[in-house]
Amino acid sequence: MSGPSLMDSLFQRTLEDLIKGLRQQLIGEQAFISKALEEIRKEIKSTDLSTKSTALLKLSYLSSLHFHDMSFATFHALEVLSSPRFSHKRIAYHAISISFHDSTPVLLLITNHLRKDLSSTNEFEVSLSLQCLSRIANVDLARDLTPEIFTLLSSNKLYVRKKAVAVVLRVFEKYPESVRVCFKRLVENLENSDPQVLSAVVGVFCELASKDPISYLPLAPEFYKILVDSKNNWVLIKVLKIFAKLAPLEPRLAKRVVEPICDHMRRTGAKSLVFECVRTVVTSLIENDSAVRLAVGKVREFLVDEDPNLKYLGLQALSIVAPKHLWAVSENKEFVIKSLSDADPNIKIESLRLVMALVSEHNVAEISRVLVNYALKSDPDFCNEILGSILSTCSRNVYEIIVDFDWYVSLLGEMSRIPHCQKGEEIENQLIDIGMRVKDVRPELVCVSRDLLIDPALLGNSFLHRLLSAAAWVSGEYVEYSRNPLELMEALLQPRTSLLPPSITAIYIQSAFKVLVFCLLTYLMQRGSTASSMFPDNLPSAVSASVSYESFDDLSVENVVDATDTHGPTCTSASITNESIVNLLNLVELALGPLLGSHDVEIQERARNVLGFVDLTKLDLLNSSVQEENDSERKGAEASKTIELMHGAFSKELGPVSSSAQGKICLPDGLMLKENLGDLEMICGDIDQPSSNSFSFGSPYEEKGGVSFSNLQIKENSRQSNESTSLLAEHRKRHGLYYLPSGKSEMISNDYPPANDPMLLGNINDNADDLVKLTEESLTPKRKPNHAKPRPVVVKLDEVDEKPESKEDSLSGAVHDVLFGSEDIVPTSSQSNLSDMPSSKRKGKEKQHTDSHVESKENLVDHGNPSSRRRKHHSHGKERRHRSPRKKNAEERKDNGQKLKEKSSHRHGMHKSGQRAEEPFNFSVQTPVIPDFLL
Repeated sequence: MSGPSLMDSLFQRTLEDLIKGLRQQLIGEQAFISKALEEIRKEIKSTDLSTKSTALLKLSYLSSLHFHDMSFATFHALEVLSSPRFSHKRIAYHAISISFHDSTPVLLLITNHLRKDLSSTNEFEVSLSLQCLSRIANVDLARDLTPEIFTLLSSNKLYVRKKAVAVVLRVFEKYPESVRVCFKRLVENLENSDPQVLSAVVGVFCELASKDPISYLPLAPEFYKILVDSKNNWVLIKVLKIFAKLAPLEPRLAKRVVEPICDHMRRTGAKSLVFECVRTVVTSLIENDSAVRLAVGKVREFLVDEDPNLKYLGLQALSIVAPKHLWAVSENKEFVIKSLSDADPNIKIESLRLVMALVSEHNVAEISRVLVNYALKSDPDFCNEILGSILSTCSRNVYEIIVDFDWYVSLLGEMSRIPHCQKGEEIENQLIDIGMRVKDVRPELVCVSRDLLIDPALLGNSFLHRLLSAAAWVSGEYVEYSRNPLELMEALLQPRTSLLPPSITAIYIQSAFKVLVFCLLTYLMQRGSTASSMFPDNLPSAVSASVSYESFDDLSVENVVDATDTHGPTCTSASITNESIVNLLNLVELALGPLLGSHDVEIQERARNVLGFVDLTKLDLLNSSVQEENDSERKGAEASKTIELMHGAFSKELGPVSSSAQGKICLPDGLMLKENLGDLEMICGDIDQPSSNSFSFGSPYEEKGGVSFSNLQIKENSRQSNESTSLLAEHRKRHGLYYLPSGKSEMISNDYPPANDPMLLGNINDNADDLVKLTEESLTPKRKPNHAKPRPVVVKLDEVDEKPESKEDSLSGAVHDVLFGSEDIVPTSSQSNLSDMPSSKRKGKEKQHTDSHVESKENLVDHGNPSSRRRKHHSHGKERRHRSPRKKNAEERKDNGQKLKEKSSHRHGMHKSGQRAEEPFNFSVQTPVIPDFLL
């Protein structure tokens, strides 16, 4: 297709026309954009650069606003870029910046254009190319254009130099070897008097130091000079961020910079600079008490300020200082407590974190009670923030601050009844975890679970379904601690459980199975049909069921009597009657019978298991009284044996499992899973998969004696595949240990409405002043109370978190080489001059320069990484060949102090800070050896 004609170019719509047209389209905007794109596709093929640039400008606008693809115009953007007019270059560079990426096919074609514009005399063209390079630079572009960037770092035009400094960060990231060329000149710009260039350089070092601060510790003198002399708040903020990273690495550096930072805090009126000083002190200078107290005083000014932003920053600073200086939070506790009722949600969350920082084993109960009161009257989001904070704080380090677990379990039950509670999964995990770890709390845990199961308000809250599954599991697993197991059966089999997801219903059925087995075995023991020697040790001598099923509603905690044995399961002196067992079995059949036709396989299987067990034991248990004596004993013995076997399957106690237990299992030698599975696929390839109609779930009332056609078909298919199955059997025989069953996770639906209002909320004091007073009392340090009972044993697991070894990246290695010396580094001060000399003269000057620094480099003790030691100067390598490393290190340690002192005194007053940066700084985190700047 030919390009647009001259008339089309004359009447071409501009970007202004396109914007006006878009604003006038109230309905057909998409049709208008499609028509505009068609026009752009025609116009951009024009040979006239003005027409092409206008089309490219409109396309850039549509791409930025409506995210239309610009990939078809990449080559046309390069054509516009070749125009000598600055207006065309600006359009082209803008289009390239937003459309080019690493996989753009024509990306390499832009290299010469960038090199040409970087060398231009027009500073605005150079600025455009630098800005574009900062957006699209990849490894190739960064490598090819490093010489031009190096030249621009010393440009006389400050406008160009500051942009060249800014683009260095992208170049270093993409091509770390460019550090060897540009780093020294970048350091020289720290001495620049122009505030814009200095701001750009400090910003680059701030980003570099945030990734690997130890590499930039030798530049501390330059940063200190800026900290003392600079009056630019923005530059000071960046320098403070750098010192916040460097100060923890060198204690003497922290002592040196603390005074200038405190001076800035006292004198400046800029809130931003004050906050940065405060943050530097509380994060990196936390050991200096005077500086911390000054910072806390400034934080108090933020807290009393009416500006919510400053109040939030004050709370954030307190949260940073709280772990080591808790007194700072205690001194400002009234502001923290009042902030819990602030209108700003961010302020409320920060104040909540500060309150949780004050929690200890002495005041955890009081603070939790106050926070639960706040949660009851808060919005849903903040309510769940409060509940989540309580749960995470109390469970920290395996519940180390919890002494009374009975209280904590009851607190979990109370939290689940808060109307806006959405922490069902977290409460579920803690209920199960506490039950497995703390044996002494199991009676109270079963009691709380029973209250949760009978609460109808919880069934309608989809966020608490996981909580109900935990309550059901606890009720079945620790049923021997229950005061009334028959009431648990009623709660587990209530009709409203149909509101629960299938996965939760399956847990209910399994727990009901455990309770049923426990009740039947207790009933048999009371009848004397089970020998006491065969009875498990953890069963009670009696269980509370003094009335039949019809009178379940009359049972209460007051009507049961605890056993005298406090170490065993809770029990009563009442007994389970024959009538209660009859009603219990009838309840099971009535509740689980309809579930035999459930579409969920898990529910159907568990219901069949329970009903099958009832069919095996019901007649033998209940009809033995009307049969003959011998037959009665025989039937009773068979039923007793079946019940004991089922109880034995459920009586094995479960314990906590380490999350890293599977990873600690060593892989057997010679095991090749991929190859073996590949062989398995080849072996089983000719086995026909059964069709969907070869089997089906029968009716719940289907007779067992029938033989279906599908069974015959399966038998016939099995005869035809004897050869394949024999190979499969052989494979299974050789690798039987590694045949794993397949599992399928189920998704839990969240389609249920929010929780209903709780039926019992207790008396809550709505007065905010009273809550503040109560909270202040709970935060007041108290003497350690004498607990009536000792803290129960909490089972802990030894878990060792293996941290991956960190590898030094290429950028950090290049910075180490530049600052500590390397075989291929030429100082920047002479590099530009050397580039213009003949090769012979340049080699001679390089040799002379190397010899002049041999003496100074001998005095350094390298405490860096092995990679930097391997990259020392050639002069070091020659000396190593003449003396052993052990002897050399001994000599260096012996003469290091005297030589370093001589070198420091020689440099003092003669070198500027920029020249000091060129000298290699000797430092180490473990055994610091720092220049005289810190001495």
